[in-house]
Amino acid sequence: MRVLGRHPEATVEEVAAAAGVTRQTVYAHYPSRPLLVAAVIDRITAEAVAALDAAVAGSDTVTDALLSWLDVTWQLSDRYPLTRHPSAAVAGPADSERQHEPVVARLEPLIRRGQDAGEIDDTVSAAWLVSATVALGHAAAAEVTAGRMTGDAAAAVLRHSILRLLGRP
Repeated sequence: MRVLGRHPEATVEEVAAAAGVTRQTVYAHYPSRPLLVAAVIDRITAEAVAALDAAVAGSDTVTDALLSWLDVTWQLSDRYPLTRHPSAAVAGPADSERQHEPVVARLEPLIRRGQDAGEIDDTVSAAWLVSATVALGHAAAAEVTAGRMTGDAAAAVLRHSILRLLGRP
């Protein structure tokens, strides 16, 4: 995670050397580089889920929880450039759904709670708001990867866009 997450172009040999094992040992656990990348993305997703759980527990409002979560997940994205690297792209819709499921499982009930409390626009479904939130996060990351925005600018625009999406001023 340390090598590949921070250096997406790292080879399996570099990952093995950092772990103090042989390349064959890495391949024994992860038969291909894409499977190794997927495992690292899964670990990063687990960190994002923990951040969402902590944000919810430490916030007075749903909006505050969502903004805290956006900040922490954006920091994770900065810490692990792999999340924005083409090699992290999932193989297909089933992989995407599997990788996003832990986040969706927490984000959708949080958005519903915000809708019930009148904090979040309830004229559209929570499922749509979750999908749009995830898509905006990916769009912001793509802008940084393409060099069209700095990380700070993308984070600010993402926060603003999510607030507008949720019907907040």
